[in-house]
Amino acid sequence: MFIRILHALRYTYERPVFLEPMTVRMTPRNDVAQRVLRHTMHIEPEAQGCTWTIEPDGTDARSIWFLEEQDRLVIRCDSIVETLRANPFDGILTYAEASTLPASYPEALRPVLEACRAGTIHPEVGDWAAELASEVDRDSMRFVLHLNDAMYNSMRVIERRDGDPYTPEQTLEEGSGACRDVAMLYVAACRSQGLAARFVSGYSTHHPPEVTQHELHAWAEVYLPGCGWRGYDPSLGLAVADGHVALATGPDHRLSAPLTGSYRGTGVGSKLEYDIVLTSAPTIEALGVVQHDTP
Repeated sequence: MFIRILHALRYTYERPVFLEPMTVRMTPRNDVAQRVLRHTMHIEPEAQGCTWTIEPDGTDARSIWFLEEQDRLVIRCDSIVETLRANPFDGILTYAEASTLPASYPEALRPVLEACRAGTIHPEVGDWAAELASEVDRDSMRFVLHLNDAMYNSMRVIERRDGDPYTPEQTLEEGSGACRDVAMLYVAACRSQGLAARFVSGYSTHHPPEVTQHELHAWAEVYLPGCGWRGYDPSLGLAVADGHVALATGPDHRLSAPLTGSYRGTGVGSKLEYDIVLTSAPTIEALGVVQHDTP
């Protein structure tokens, strides 16, 4: 599938402020599941400094900085991505100790995956995840799907545009949350069973056809030896395939935010507006664009 993404962020400030260096994560990921055919980023006003960076998990990001005060910051991205994973179930586990929960990983992988397994899990979340694990005989492959289905069928997904994700225990107790809240609960449940899991931000084409204003989406990825990182979207009840486009990932949701940074200006308020438009088609020609190489 070919997907075109138009994503714009607009910050306006009540009066000029000094913008601290910022990290922009609005470039789709390039990997075996998706290929970026074109990506352009326009920043207004023009940054005095700009460099491409690679985040710890491999996310492509852009570091920008300004030397003068600004009254606005606008970032517009136009991306065309070919999604390649038509079958999300095409892997097998290659490490026996990861097949039964609580999962274990090969010694060489443990330091690499530690950040995605560490953290304190609330007892209620751990007990809930353990009960779900027992329903599938503590089988890892069955658990990640069973957890996905259970959350989709029991959680009410709400619209909540602002704010950090709820804590996993809060989402579990309330039985509802935005996609980012539900994703963080999924991550915590997997970690409680020894599985390495991380937060993903990106886009999903799974929406009613009448929708024209899209939102940034969130889901989870779990590392399974032999399968690698595989995505699970509990707010949609889907194993992630070619209808999703990943932007950024991280063991913490803050490492996958489209923009990270701050500004200096005593008592100065700010306003954020954004637009996201997705168009998908079976061929790039059907998108009505000409293919260009990624700069």
